[in-house]
Amino acid sequence: MNAEDSIKVGIAGLGTVGSGTVNVIRRNAREISSRIGRPLQIAHIGARRDNPACDTSDIRVSRDIFAVANDPEIDILVELIGGTDTARELVLTAIHNGKHIVTANKALIAEHGNEIFHAAHDKGVDVAFEAAVAGGIPILKALGEGLAANHINWVAGIINGTGNFILTEMREKGREFEDVLREAQALGYAEADPAFDVNGTDAAHKLTILASIAFGIPLQFSKVYTEGIERITPEDVLAAEQLGYRIKHLGIAKDTGRGIELRVHPTLIPRDVLLASVNGVMNAVMVDGDAVGPTLYYGAGAGDEPTGSAVVADIIELGRELTADHDERVPYLGFRADAMAATPVLPIEDVFCSFYIRLHVQDRTGVLADITRILTEHSISIEAMFQKDVGEDELVPIVMLTHQVSERDLNDALEKISALPAVVEPDTMRIRVEMLDA
Repeated sequence: MNAEDSIKVGIAGLGTVGSGTVNVIRRNAREISSRIGRPLQIAHIGARRDNPACDTSDIRVSRDIFAVANDPEIDILVELIGGTDTARELVLTAIHNGKHIVTANKALIAEHGNEIFHAAHDKGVDVAFEAAVAGGIPILKALGEGLAANHINWVAGIINGTGNFILTEMREKGREFEDVLREAQALGYAEADPAFDVNGTDAAHKLTILASIAFGIPLQFSKVYTEGIERITPEDVLAAEQLGYRIKHLGIAKDTGRGIELRVHPTLIPRDVLLASVNGVMNAVMVDGDAVGPTLYYGAGAGDEPTGSAVVADIIELGRELTADHDERVPYLGFRADAMAATPVLPIEDVFCSFYIRLHVQDRTGVLADITRILTEHSISIEAMFQKDVGEDELVPIVMLTHQVSERDLNDALEKISALPAVVEPDTMRIRVEMLDA
């Protein structure tokens, strides 16, 4: 096979994932070429600076990433620069020039995917983004192809390793959130500005993509309800354990029959559910299909070569399809564009689930009776409750688990409970509960 028959890849961005991608391609070149049926060549890299973690000595390197998008020799552009504005411009430029796209950029797909897919369809090129969700776990291909025969009931996942590391350390060692966050930053698990990791934005980007492939709905990042883990305390972690649960920061997408739930928030899940045993920086996604039942996908959610593995898998897939007619290829989101559903996304107020509630109250006669009266007035029933003994003049912690209730009714009840003179309102905590039983 002649060198001119090779598939030429251009890589924009040579950070952690970019270097991992180069290393995977170099190390597994023979297997990759055998899988595609043609040689694969990294022909051009666009990067502001070199990365000593990979060897690019025999590859053309430009300091202008757009030189890669405009290079007429490139068949597949791999976008690994991150962010949305420049990445969007780069990808649309490459599409305009007839290049296929591989990206690991979850924010780009979640926020601009609909526009990018439309442009790619018009030019007859493909966009692949397995690496955008859960690093090296092939969850998008599993949803879009492996489970294609199923009606997906729900998807629930630990899809941010930083948040999972923090909650694991808080549970295993009783540490405070801020203390563990500083360690996560020192270890490189969290950025200097960790907001996207701990406030749920990163997971919301990924959930947007998962839900579109699971349910055949357009990408709708703006409709994901997002709540972070900043207010979780060791007290909550311990109380959850005593009740038989663990706290995980989950992305949850459900088809309720009334609409789609899209939500990211701390969640109590039973200790015996498989997701409860996923610790540290690892990721895992559970999918429940009507035919297959519950399935679990587990692995490294980030890192140079785990994510590079998913990037290269997409390159291989596109390499195989280069000679196929565009309409015969797997659709971008698993469903044909003209068959996407208009199923509404439910506002969080219309979501029904059980709740963990933790209050700190002054030790006064009748305060518990007032709380239970308010809950009864809002048709909220209690499954479990315990009150911790404390010393004289100390605030009394009360922990409750409710049966299923609408978010709207619970909000109304908590507003009235927080107004009681004996309740210390800023300390009130509520965490949703999911059984995850198929």
